Amino acid sequence: MSGRRASTLNGLFDQLIEKTEGEDVTVGDLLGVVGPRAYGPIILILGFIAISPLTIIPGATWVVALLTLLITGQIVIGMRRPWIPKKLLEFSFKREHLIAGTRAARGWAGVFDRILKPRLSFLTRKPFLQLVALMCIGAALVTFPLGFVPFGPVLPGITILVFGLGLMARDGAVIILASASLVGSFIVMVRLIERTGILGWLPF
Repeated sequence: MSGRRASTLNGLFDQLIEKTEGEDVTVGDLLGVVGPRAYGPIILILGFIAISPLTIIPGATWVVALLTLLITGQIVIGMRRPWIPKKLLEFSFKREHLIAGTRAARGWAGVFDRILKPRLSFLTRKPFLQLVALMCIGAALVTFPLGFVPFGPVLPGITILVFGLGLMARDGAVIILASASLVGSFIVMVRLIERTGILGWLPF
């Protein structure tokens, strides 16, 4: 799936619909649209999936979290291009969920399209790029316990999405915004642990 890449988030959503077909869509299909050799768009797509109706599919939340860990871990160790196992690329879902997700996201995507611009771009390059990757890893890890709570993974999903947006647009201000969202995700996780008494089960 070649061609000119979208310059706006809503433009990307248009391409996701236009360049996929059939009843089912795979993760590989989506990555083929955004550019499978670029980290920023891939992280953006993972964040989008994490907050879209696609997560109603059993296990989808954890698949996205695993993919996020895999992709961002490669940034941390310095890999120039992302590598994804074939099994994860073949993970599929109904295309109607993709259409519903992009339709629901149009409003807030338009807001980001208006504010995104290159600024503080040093925050999107090394060594800060590795720091961003570590924060994405933190958001993915938070997703696992929050995945047991209805709508729990939404906040870490938004965090990953916004990190992806910042990297794709080279917008350091958006990176800072995503960092604040990550703090909120950890606060939610801590409160969940306190309410469920998980800490009381630990032997130390």
